[in-house]
Amino acid sequence: MRLIRSAPFARVVLAALVAFALPATGPAHAEASRAHALPVPGLTAPMLSPDFWIERLDAPEAQILDRAAIDAMNTAMRRDRSIHAPLALPATLSRTTVIDRITAVSVRPTAPRFTADGPLAASALDALVNALALDDVADTVEPAFGLVVRRADLRAFPTALRVFSRADDTDIDRFQEDALFPGAPVAVLHGSRDGAWLFVVSERYAAWIERRHVALGARADVAGYVERAADGLVVTGATAHTVHTPEAPAVSDVQLEMGARVPRVAWPGDVPLNGQIAAYGHVVELPVRAADGALSFAPASIPRAADVHEDLLPHTRATLIRQAFKFLGERYGWGHAYNARDCSGFVSEIYRSVGVLLPRNTSAQATSTALNRIEVPSDMPYAQRLQLLREADVGDMVFVPGHVMMVIGHVDGEPWVIHDTAGTYLRGDDGAIRRVPLNGVVVTPTTPLLADADGAPMIDRITSLQRVR
Repeated sequence: MRLIRSAPFARVVLAALVAFALPATGPAHAEASRAHALPVPGLTAPMLSPDFWIERLDAPEAQILDRAAIDAMNTAMRRDRSIHAPLALPATLSRTTVIDRITAVSVRPTAPRFTADGPLAASALDALVNALALDDVADTVEPAFGLVVRRADLRAFPTALRVFSRADDTDIDRFQEDALFPGAPVAVLHGSRDGAWLFVVSERYAAWIERRHVALGARADVAGYVERAADGLVVTGATAHTVHTPEAPAVSDVQLEMGARVPRVAWPGDVPLNGQIAAYGHVVELPVRAADGALSFAPASIPRAADVHEDLLPHTRATLIRQAFKFLGERYGWGHAYNARDCSGFVSEIYRSVGVLLPRNTSAQATSTALNRIEVPSDMPYAQRLQLLREADVGDMVFVPGHVMMVIGHVDGEPWVIHDTAGTYLRGDDGAIRRVPLNGVVVTPTTPLLADADGAPMIDRITSLQRVR
């Protein structure tokens, strides 16, 4: 029997069915919607996968530069003023040379500085300058040599004190310069007043490092390790860690960064290493620091499951995209703080995994003549700048003052980049400009990015493009 209902009743039932079928609009739904919201115009979920960008390319696996071409580029890069050769320093350095190196980085701030507890007092700055112990620098200095044994910060002053330009911005530590990774060779030029810090010259930076992270040895021993590592296992993940081993704490849970190379050790697969059969890992050699600071070497195991390769990755557009996306979502770390990296460290480690050496800071990266540089004059019109970006290829680095972005592709004429950024400004649908604290490795288009709260396009701030080709 067919039941006939009145129209009002039917409308009630229909409304109930629609309400059931449509998404909820209450607080729980609002939270879910926010969880799936994407932060920049045009960004879609598929764009957060490297495959999206690789599949758009013609011949993504085609080699850009071969090993010989990269070696030649690196040779040219080592003539850059920002690149040092710590193991090639002369046997003695003058007092003036050493002091000049220290004071180039250990510059007493003239603007107000803050700590987590409030303003940094002038007396505290006096103490930090005194800690440099410049009066202890001898007339003639004989450099010592060593290898870094654990990831360690490089600091402007011999202190772990975090210092900020503003009391409300505690992410940017103005004393944080860089980080050094296990196996990095250094020349030691000086020690702090309390002896807990060393002023070192590394390949890409000179600054202060905690003594406990450096093992000191003969120059030849340090150089020998570097030579062995040149043909060693390559870390191709964002990081790789040695296995935890209570039998050998010095090589337990050692973090290695993308592009790092470590010497391999010929170890029988059926013979235990530090209480574990070796066949299920990669046996490598790491520097070890004795209680007195002396350098030695020890075998360690990296799990087979780790993202490592027997050799450098091929320099292709697909490789660069895959490597970049291994950092996606990582927290931004000024000067490699937060066990992470900043914009210039980000591109450096991507390129290091294919064997390319880049300077440490954006200022040097943007101007290096070892790369294929396109200068962007300050008076270049917006349309011409946009056209440069539309012609840019995957891997090209785009520089604005203090920041670098890497091109990953184009969608409907819009150039897209991946970069490690503290944040950006965007214009909302209502026309209002707001700061978006991206604070990490992100994928964004270029044209919506604004340089400041006044609405200046980021594109108008571009100073150069650098091409590794």
